[in-house]
Amino acid sequence: MNTQTHAPVRQLQSHIAGRWFGTQPGALLRSAVNGQPVARTHADAIDFGEAVDFARRVGGPALLALDFQQRAQRLKALAKYLLEHKETLYAISAHTGATRVDSAIDIEGGTGTLFAYASMGGNELPSGNLIHEGPATPLGKTNRFAGSHILVPRQGLAVHINAFNFPVWGLLEKFAPCFLAGMPCIGKPATATSYLTEALVRLVDASGILPPGAMQLVIGGTGDLLDRLDGRDVVTFTGSADTAATLRTHPNVVRQSIAFNAEADSLNCAILAPDVTPDDEEFDLYVKEVAREMTVKAGQKCTAIRRAIVPRRHLDALAQALRARLAKTVVGDPSLAAVRMGALASQAQLADVAGRVALLQQGAETVCSGADGFAPQGEGVAEGAFFAPTLLLSRQPLQHDAVHDIEAFGPVSTLMAYDDLDEALALAARGRGSLVGTLVTRDPAVAARVIPVAAAHHGRMLILDREAAAESTGHGSPLPMLKHGGPGRAGGGEELGGIRAVRHYLQRAAIQGSPTMLAAVTGEHVRGAQVIETEVHPFRRHFEDLRIGESLLTHRRTVTEADIVNFGGVSGDYFYMHFDAIAAQDTQFGQRIAHGYFVLSAAAGLFVSPAPGPVLANYGLDTLRFVKPVPIGDTIQARLTAKRKIDRNRTDARGIGQGVVAWDVEVTNQHGELVASYDILTLVAKRA
Repeated sequence: MNTQTHAPVRQLQSHIAGRWFGTQPGALLRSAVNGQPVARTHADAIDFGEAVDFARRVGGPALLALDFQQRAQRLKALAKYLLEHKETLYAISAHTGATRVDSAIDIEGGTGTLFAYASMGGNELPSGNLIHEGPATPLGKTNRFAGSHILVPRQGLAVHINAFNFPVWGLLEKFAPCFLAGMPCIGKPATATSYLTEALVRLVDASGILPPGAMQLVIGGTGDLLDRLDGRDVVTFTGSADTAATLRTHPNVVRQSIAFNAEADSLNCAILAPDVTPDDEEFDLYVKEVAREMTVKAGQKCTAIRRAIVPRRHLDALAQALRARLAKTVVGDPSLAAVRMGALASQAQLADVAGRVALLQQGAETVCSGADGFAPQGEGVAEGAFFAPTLLLSRQPLQHDAVHDIEAFGPVSTLMAYDDLDEALALAARGRGSLVGTLVTRDPAVAARVIPVAAAHHGRMLILDREAAAESTGHGSPLPMLKHGGPGRAGGGEELGGIRAVRHYLQRAAIQGSPTMLAAVTGEHVRGAQVIETEVHPFRRHFEDLRIGESLLTHRRTVTEADIVNFGGVSGDYFYMHFDAIAAQDTQFGQRIAHGYFVLSAAAGLFVSPAPGPVLANYGLDTLRFVKPVPIGDTIQARLTAKRKIDRNRTDARGIGQGVVAWDVEVTNQHGELVASYDILTLVAKRA
């Protein structure tokens, strides 16, 4: 994209109640690169009552007409659609000051998060809209009364209030688990870069993939939106700690006990361990990591390294190495091939960063800054929001409060000296809660000492050494499968973290009743519940025909010495408990016992139906426990019960559908005592 081409100023609109809304021109938004007008917000007042009503009346029911598996499929389809149209977003993203690499983190990072949640949802969530957090726990002596936990949709809506620095990823990383949980959302991007989020939502709307009301968009302020929420709802926020505190204490949020999740900017740190010297590869890794975090997105990341904590004896060497590396960073118009760092998001952000750097400089030396002949490349950049990479140095950081209190949200970091690891950990803790910290070390013992202490103050910890470097995603990269958030100043919230994030949008409830009733509610067989015994072996049922609770009680088998000897010969397992009668007498069992895996294999021989049929494959065991020993002469029996069905809506190469069935297996001895317990997972064909 050539940022010097003056396109018509776009009129931004909100997407409310299924329509695009807003025609009256509002605030003018300018390109961060050259100051040219890019878009206008709208001045039309939004009826937030209508937006909330539409989410509750239309969006919620439309989402719950689908189940977890179907919503996971929609996420995957949406991710594919957005990838196909990504160049539309890249062209607009350049106006935010982002380079192609910066934009990829935002745009393809966002679609990657959709893909990740589609995969996790498909693999880990059940059919239906209820998650059983088992196992059920007997609450009486005869197991006629039991308890368990379930997760169900909250039947509310989510309000996502996002920061300016990731206009695409910021919306999608919150939307993905929210949508998977069956909760409609209203997204409110920061105004400065809302033109990119609006373009994203227009693509989402044009795709036709989401049910109506699943996603609404607010351009501008939130008005009385928070006043219209209630206890079913969720508010999430990304941005400054001060704004997070204001939203958290909003009277209606407090009064209604509305779930609130904040991810706030924090003074993240990177510690160079004392075992690393300038001659080590890890020293260079540290320099690269700090420089990268300063320059990617022009340092406008909530996870950026603000405090570089290093051994005092290496302070000057690190300062020189970082200064040299930052001097090679070409800053300017992102459309130029040589440019590696773009602009801040706006002139307002430029002024804010400059003011905060001035405060930090009052107690620190300046290693490099805009005073070193800073000249961004490109035409018209004089009107852009460019800020030079700025590295400060604090020789007595324990006496320098500002560096632990003030964040300049741009390409700014401060080197801080420490004398021993205890002092390094004290400096890390001075951030009062951070999203992420990095430890660069060669010594596992150092990692074992530092991480448990530092983890108390951080949401995520990266341990970087030469082994991890080849695949490391870096200090500042939140990943869908890992928690994103942090304690204290970082907001105290949690985002992402795999299916954990989906649970934030579900309501957990304890349930009590007979096992039969618990099974009816959860849609899963619960031990002690009534079973369905028929003349047809459960393995002969196609997926659609199999009922939860269908069960087979097998014939019996007596374990012999020959079984143990033969299994040892086949497996190569000659453990003394199975073969040495004298040694076995001195154990808690007092005699030789069968291999646990023989019991498992023998049970399979009892319940399998060997002829070809709907059961296609056994691909795993869950919750396997060997409960009691099985000595020679014991007689075992198995009960196989259809526990759970998951329709993943997939077909094989022949077009025949398949589903997953989890079977509960109980292996008992001649006294009716449980000796082995587990779940078998099988792939089961549907009718042709």
